[in-house]
Amino acid sequence: MIAYLKGRVLRRDETSIVVECGGIGYEVVLPAYLAAQMASGGARDEVVELFVSYQVSANQPRPVLVGFLREAEQEFFERFITVDGLGPAKAVRAMARPVHEIADAIERKDVAYLRRLPGVGTRTAEKVVAALHGKMGKFALLRDAAAPAQPPQRADIQSEVLEVLTRQLGHRPAEARRMVEEALRRNPAVATAEELFQEVYRAHKEIG
Repeated sequence: MIAYLKGRVLRRDETSIVVECGGIGYEVVLPAYLAAQMASGGARDEVVELFVSYQVSANQPRPVLVGFLREAEQEFFERFITVDGLGPAKAVRAMARPVHEIADAIERKDVAYLRRLPGVGTRTAEKVVAALHGKMGKFALLRDAAAPAQPPQRADIQSEVLEVLTRQLGHRPAEARRMVEEALRRNPAVATAEELFQEVYRAHKEIG
C-alpha cells in the first residue's frame, strides 16, 4: 500500500504528475482543483510531497494513486467515494472546487452547488448530502494555502481538535484555541472530537 510520496516531478499534464522516488516513477492522478493549481506553477524537477489514496478494485484492477497536498484532503476523498455512485474516477473529476467548499456545501445541504460539480447530477448530489451531512465540519474548516481507544476525556478531545486545526487545517494556534473555546462555551456537552469539530464549524460560520 502506498500512502505518501516525496520526490521530484518528472512529468506533469492536465490531470496527473509523475513523481520519482528511489529511482521509480509513480504516476499520481490529481483531483481537478489540485491539478489546475499544480499545472499553473512549479518546475519539472520541483520536489513535491503528496498524501496518496491507493485505489484498486475488481472493476478497476489497475491500481490508481490519487494525490493530495494535505492529509485531511486525502481523508475527505476517501469519505467522498463511500457515497453510492461516486467511484474514485468520478470523485476525482467532481472535485473541481477546493475541499472546504464542497464540505461546506454538504453541511448546508446545498444540492444546487453540488450538482454543478463535473459529473454530479441531482440524484448523486442528494446521495452525497444524505450520506455525509453532519460529518463534514472538520473538512469545511480547511484553509486555502497551503481516534481515541478509550472514551475520551475533555482535555483529550480539545488537544486532538487543536492539533488537527493547526497541523492539518492551517489555523494559527491562538486562533484555533479561540475557536475551540467558543465552541465549548456554546455547547459544553460535546463528548467526541467529531462533535467538537461540528460545533467549531457552526460557530465559525455564524461569526463569518
